[in-house]
Parts: sequence; C-alpha cells; structure tokens
Amino acid sequence: MMNKVFGDYGDEIIELQDAQILLQSIPYDGTSTWGKGADKGFDTFMNTVPNLEFYDIETDSEVYKKGIHILPELTNFTSPEQMYEQVQNKTTELLKLNKFLTFFGGEHSVSIGIIEAYQNKYNNLTVLQLDAHSDLRSSYLGSEYNHACAMHKASKTSNLIQLGIRSMDVSEKQYLNKEKCFFAEEMYGTETWMNESIDLMTNDVYLTIDLDALDPSIMPSTGTPEPGGLSWDTTIRYLKKVFERKNVVGFDIVEFAPIDGLHAPDFLVAKLYYKLLSYKFYAKHINH
Repeated sequence: MMNKVFGDYGDEIIELQDAQILLQSIPYDGTSTWGKGADKGFDTFMNTVPNLEFYDIETDSEVYKKGIHILPELTNFTSPEQMYEQVQNKTTELLKLNKFLTFFGGEHSVSIGIIEAYQNKYNNLTVLQLDAHSDLRSSYLGSEYNHACAMHKASKTSNLIQLGIRSMDVSEKQYLNKEKCFFAEEMYGTETWMNESIDLMTNDVYLTIDLDALDPSIMPSTGTPEPGGLSWDTTIRYLKKVFERKNVVGFDIVEFAPIDGLHAPDFLVAKLYYKLLSYKFYAKHINH
C-alpha cells in the first residue's frame, strides 16, 4: 500500500487547509513510445519518502513542517486531449488556493495543461525545462498532446529556457530558440551557462524537470535514457541559484519509470523533490 504522508508526522495526514505545499500526482502514461512505467512512478516515490532524512543540511531546515498535503491523483483519462483539459482545469482550480503547487508525473505531456494554467495567472512567465529532449514537435502520432510535444505550446507562448538537451528531431529545429537552449554538449566542463540562463529569465519561473535530463548512470529509471546528462551536484547547485534569484511559482517532476530492485534512482527522485521544496522556502535565507 502506498504511503500517504510526506514528512515526519507519524501517521498523521496533513489536511489541505493546514498545508502550504500541495502535491498533485498525474500518473498518466498514455503516449510514451518506448520505455513504459511512468504511471508507476508516484507510488514508488511515495513509498521511498519515509526513508529520507527530513532535516536538510544545506538549508538548515525541515521544510516538511510547512505542511505537505497529498491530493487525490488525477487518472482515468480517455485520450491525451482529455488529459490535457482535465489537468489544465484542475491546475487553474488549485492556483486559486494560494498554496505552493508541485506536480508529479506521469509522462511529460502532463506539463502542457499545467503550464497553460500558470500562464493564465502569471503575465510574464518563464518556463525552465531540464530535459534530454527538446519536446518541441507540433504533433506526434496524431496528437499535439503527446509527450514529444510537451514544450511546443510553451515555446510559442512563454519565455522557454531549455537545459541539458541532447536529442531532438530535425523537424523541431524550426521551433528551437538557440539563444535560450543550452545543449548538453556545450555545458560540459563549464558553469557559465548557469548565470547566462538565469539572466534570460523573467522573475516568475515555472520549473519542469524531465528526469532524463540527468545522466543515466544516476537516473536509469526513465522511459528514454540518453547518455551525457547532468550530474546530481551540478543540477542541485544550479537549481539553488534559480530559487535564490527568481520566484519559482511551481514545479513538476516527470518521466520516472521505476526499475524493480534498483533503489538508488528511487531515492534520488525523493531527495530531489525534497531539495526543491527546501530551496523554495529557505534558499534565499542561506548565509553565503
């Protein structure tokens, strides 16, 4: 049975009104074309959570005490189009609650509706995408709500900044803004991209993390692993800077497809989620 509590509360479930943080899972895996299993990611993630240490050394904090409420998962979609619509409607509803919203996939197509709802609330939104794939196809396998199209709309309607990209189809080149895309090949052995990319952001940032942005040596549990990805240390150092300098208004983590018996990636995902929360609430207070 899936763990329903996030934090060191014993068995006490945090009610919505008492929480500053909401966690919405969307275990949809309807359009992924190779490795399946992203619909199993959230259960594995939540069953890994009790094994975390809830004190974060770097920020000297226990962010779970802000209250993390786990919402009922969004499921039973009949098509990618219906999934997109339902996710957008739900996100719009949740944004009215003035809580910090976090989302857990499922495949990357779940982000399309989330981002659209955020754009309706924030006038000048930056979408920061960490990903191995550019996801800019206008449509794929008959749908514009396919995981391969996850960032197409955002590329036209928001300030999209892409990091870690190392795989794309030639048809996506026409939609790619090279000034705002940091290819993995150009990032190796340098850190100039960190400040360069942050300088391109508006104040309000929505963060979408496809776990295949990370190198498969540390994150093999994803549908389409690509060699040459980001390391853990580089990723969290960069994200800390983003949270320090910008107003991150929400985030999602997608494409986690657990591998039976391989627990290190499960733990990485749980730790990453908790790190992002620690940065959101405490990164600006860290003494340098």
